Amino acid sequence: MYKQIAENKRRTVLIMIGFVLMVGAIAGIFAWVYRDVWIMVGVIIGAIVYAIIQYFMSSSIAMAMTGAREITKKDNPRFYNIVENLSITTGLPMPKVYIIDDKAPNAFATGRDPKHASVAATTGLIDVMDDKELTAVMAHEMSHVKNYDIRVSMIVFGLVCVIGLISDLGFRMMFYGDRRRDNEGSPVGYALIIIVAILAPLFASIAQMAVSRQREYLADASAVNITRYPEGMISALKKLQSHSQPMKSQNIATEAMYINNPLRKGFFSNLFSSHPPLEKRIERLEHGKKTF
Repeated sequence: MYKQIAENKRRTVLIMIGFVLMVGAIAGIFAWVYRDVWIMVGVIIGAIVYAIIQYFMSSSIAMAMTGAREITKKDNPRFYNIVENLSITTGLPMPKVYIIDDKAPNAFATGRDPKHASVAATTGLIDVMDDKELTAVMAHEMSHVKNYDIRVSMIVFGLVCVIGLISDLGFRMMFYGDRRRDNEGSPVGYALIIIVAILAPLFASIAQMAVSRQREYLADASAVNITRYPEGMISALKKLQSHSQPMKSQNIATEAMYINNPLRKGFFSNLFSSHPPLEKRIERLEHGKKTF
């Protein structure tokens, strides 16, 4: 498992380097088409500032977008105690605990590091899971905290947003920019902007999906190592499978954070989902029971 963690970290670094190069390449194309190097400088500086803001504020933004409310022990002793016990078991700081009023069973973790982490679960998850299953699910989320998946997810999420913002900017500059500059750019350049504006967000989303899928498998295995009870995680995933339903507040931006895809199911949503199929996750745990 430690080998897998190291491999995922290396893969994540490579993907993040790819994101940075992609932003630089898009900015370079804009500068070449409009023959203005300051466009490239402005895009890169703006992307860095935007990513930094995302890094420090995305946790609060995510909680606001999901409608999560922070709780104390007296609000839900059972759920809070499970998170508290896992915090002690893993040696991690106690995260902020949130509940989302939604019948769809789901949970997620977010934050920039273990000292600034938050975990959340829906009322549907708390109601449908027994104590061992709920412990397994929250161990999965605490694994995301322990493995620094939450930091990587926030950085990748910020970079995906940056690429989407730059692509949108490219379209706006073409169609609503200064018409006097129309003769300055090359038709090939404009064609490149259109291609990049369409494909860059797609590639960014696919990269985000690849990072998230590997980390879901790893968090499942890490949860079993924490609880020493693989049946709890397997049973929890089976319940997520049988009780799966879209959440009321669906948002593509926060999809990758959840333990199960919160969006409405469909061919394209499954194809580009940031989550591996639950049956494959269960199958991996079943095969790995002897090694835990």
